[in-house]
Amino acid sequence: MLGFAEEDLDLAEVVTLYRPTGQKEMELIRDSGWKAFPPRLPDQPIFYPVLNEEYATEIARDWNAKGGDRGYVMRFRVDAGYLGRYEVKTVGAARHQEYWIPAEDLAEFNQRIVGEIEVVAVFEPGG
Repeated sequence: MLGFAEEDLDLAEVVTLYRPTGQKEMELIRDSGWKAFPPRLPDQPIFYPVLNEEYATEIARDWNAKGGDRGYVMRFRVDAGYLGRYEVKTVGAARHQEYWIPAEDLAEFNQRIVGEIEVVAVFEPGG
């Protein structure tokens, strides 16, 4: 298995990333034991983790929580060496940075998560 355990943190360089989600995705992450993101749907060819909490908050608050759903900001760490194969994309303002992980790479990406995925913010619908 390629995954890293929490006790391996001192053995691996990690990058902290964020993921804005809605209620359903958060529940699937919880059901994984806070260890993995769910597979992408057929019309979702890319998984987009973002590089900063501010950007994740904008999406969770302004998009996920506006459609009658709760919005969540998830924080997690990924093996830096693995992430080196992907380019950081800037999609708007300088703070709008994200990785574009192809859906077919998500299973391996999940194995490269160090520790658990955690909820760091919750936004109520319409809030």
